[in-house]
Amino acid sequence: MDYYLNLLNTIGIHTLLGLSAYILILTGQVSLAQAGFFAIGAYCAGILTVIFQWHILPAICFSMVFSGSLAFLVGFPALRVKGLMLVMATIAFSEFVRMFFLNLKWRVVRDGSEIGPDGNMGFAEIRFYSDKGWANWEITIFLWIFVVLVMFVLWWSDRTRAGAVLRAVGEDELAANSIGINLTVVKVSAMTVGGMIAGLAGSLYAHQVSSLDHHTFSVLLATFAISYPILGGLTNVFGTLVAVIFIQGLLVEGLRFMGDWRMVLFGVLIVLAMNFKPFGLFDNQTMRIIRQGFGIKT
Repeated sequence: MDYYLNLLNTIGIHTLLGLSAYILILTGQVSLAQAGFFAIGAYCAGILTVIFQWHILPAICFSMVFSGSLAFLVGFPALRVKGLMLVMATIAFSEFVRMFFLNLKWRVVRDGSEIGPDGNMGFAEIRFYSDKGWANWEITIFLWIFVVLVMFVLWWSDRTRAGAVLRAVGEDELAANSIGINLTVVKVSAMTVGGMIAGLAGSLYAHQVSSLDHHTFSVLLATFAISYPILGGLTNVFGTLVAVIFIQGLLVEGLRFMGDWRMVLFGVLIVLAMNFKPFGLFDNQTMRIIRQGFGIKT
């Protein structure tokens, strides 16, 4: 039972990570900085609960704000580059963050033992859940409350003017600018919100695994982040969830016996999916079939 609860938690965390990229891709920005914001949220929340002994809720909130603030600052220079140059710039940011935490050593003595980030040895003993006596099912419910809230907010905003503005910028910047949409405000806002969601995912991840390793926040994690919304489709947020279940549930866990060959299969399936379903698994055609199946009128 614990295995399935942990898998459900992993799916929830990666769904948040994918949604952090989803909102950016809507505006036409393909960013690999999400791994960096994920790492910032993870270390920030871990430090607050371990060293400063905060409760997890304010630690998560602070980590989200801190990650979002850094994303806001990153958003302005990111406006100067597009396409592959944006990808390279955001990879550089994520690697800078990873190297920073690789060299971060902040050890304090608590109850006779040293705790805190220990450079390349990682950051262990993030034990808020176990110290408070939380059961695994309580952790899962706690985590998925955040996932559902974020999905609902993004789903709702997609149906408002804000969602229309994001998609307008992503589809045609010149047309959006010609009707008075401020491209700078929209893109920086998307980067900020994406950073906050990635920070939230990271803070939940830190307390889920209880030990952080800088190798986790590599380019592979950033690639996963953008692959979820691209594979699932940008029609709505549920496509990202389906893609996460497919990749993390089937490829990563279900095919664990294949070892590293899973990554080869992952690449092949992505290529096939993009050829047969170029707009994602949950494109307009799929959504129309689903609505007809449930008798929902559009």
